[in-house]
Amino acid sequence: MERENDDSVVSEEGLTRNYSGRGQFEEPAPQSATAVQWPHFLAGQHAKPVRVLLVAPNPSIRHVIAQELLDDRRIQLENQANTLREGRRLLMRHEFEVLMVDVCLVDGSGFELIEEARKHRSAPEVIAISAHLDEAQALHAFELGASGYLVQAAWLQSYAQAVLHVVNGGAAVTPTLARRLLGHLNRSRANGTPIQSPTGRAILTERELDVLRLVALGNVGAAIAKQLRISPQTVNVHIKSIYRKLQVHTRAQAVSCATDKGLL
Repeated sequence: MERENDDSVVSEEGLTRNYSGRGQFEEPAPQSATAVQWPHFLAGQHAKPVRVLLVAPNPSIRHVIAQELLDDRRIQLENQANTLREGRRLLMRHEFEVLMVDVCLVDGSGFELIEEARKHRSAPEVIAISAHLDEAQALHAFELGASGYLVQAAWLQSYAQAVLHVVNGGAAVTPTLARRLLGHLNRSRANGTPIQSPTGRAILTERELDVLRLVALGNVGAAIAKQLRISPQTVNVHIKSIYRKLQVHTRAQAVSCATDKGLL
């Protein structure tokens, strides 16, 4: 997954699929998608293609997505980045209609970029991308204003079609994820309880909040373990869980993210 020129991606089922870049999940057609009649009233015309910014840390995934977008004349890949910092620079320098961003970036959370993009002068649509089929992450992305959520390497989806869907007033969700969200909705209706999104306190357990409060006060693992009367190993387990739930990579980022969300 780390090789720049490796176009193979492992699917949810554990199978490997090689992508040609021509709409990776579409059946081969005798003519390209752009050769089909495209209504003049829809966004994405050859004379005025949809401008897209792509921010994703994995070079293989980025290559697959970029190649598919470049193969569709209705879309113009304006620029690419692989970090939160570079993504912010692109937001400042470019006019665009769609931002495609991985929710987990090496130097921070893609959710931050989603929030910033929604305030951009271009008023763009946002498609979140993730390596994981995570309902809570998807709900959070939608809550922040995203119009799409695509799971990397999932079958039966097209990145180019997703761009055209959202820019023309639709939504784009990986089919398997959409089915899961519908299942959650049906169960929540039956139980009379709403679906929880990661913006409330339910994102972290009470013990994880206890650990994070002590981290915010500057305590290290051994001190936290002593105060909470748990083992240092258990502290590390809680911290790793906090990182995963908040989509961060350092203690400072965890404290900052939790403060922004009103958890601390």
